[in-house]
Amino acid sequence: MPKFWIGSREYPSKKAAQEAVRDVLYGYSVGSIVDKEKDHRLLLDLLDLHEEADAKIGVGVEAFAIAPPLKGPYPGFEVIRTDGTRIDFSYLACLKPSSYRQQVCAAMRVEAEPNATAYLTSRAAANTLVSDESGKTLDLTDTHVSYYRGPSFMDLAAAFAADAGGWDAIELTTSSNPGRGQFADRQLAEQWRAYHQEHAVLALLSSQENLRRPRR
Repeated sequence: MPKFWIGSREYPSKKAAQEAVRDVLYGYSVGSIVDKEKDHRLLLDLLDLHEEADAKIGVGVEAFAIAPPLKGPYPGFEVIRTDGTRIDFSYLACLKPSSYRQQVCAAMRVEAEPNATAYLTSRAAANTLVSDESGKTLDLTDTHVSYYRGPSFMDLAAAFAADAGGWDAIELTTSSNPGRGQFADRQLAEQWRAYHQEHAVLALLSSQENLRRPRR
């Protein structure tokens, strides 16, 4: 049976992933805030899987809440954005099979990881390991490489895909886990990494600061 992923979390099946999300949903009372960090992080990664993630996230996620039932007897999740607005989202919609665009984006994130790692290493070596938002000194184990000062990762990915002939023109290696393939054309992968290195405007945030940023 194919494994299922939510962010970096690996589950033995889609059913197991669904049960993990339901544990969060029914672990809080209706109207309450999801205040455990591990649950908050799970919902952030879950929301990234939604086909309309950008629209749901908006200006950024401040918190998640347990919403009363809209239809039927079951509660759901609600995004509380950093500007105070709220919007509901279906966790079942997030657990649908990834679109090909989402699978290509997942592969692009993996391919670009060396660039982000090199950036973090260079900042640490230069003794500039401080938050670019608050100016506070960062702990290397609690630091996130962010795109918040420049074009989002999705903006970069979409522009590169358009130049390559569209999302469908980027062939991925086959994988038993949807969204875990790699670029089949390794020359194109190198071109993507070079494009990312040239155009990405990276910055550093603490993990907590990053939780409140738009998922970019």
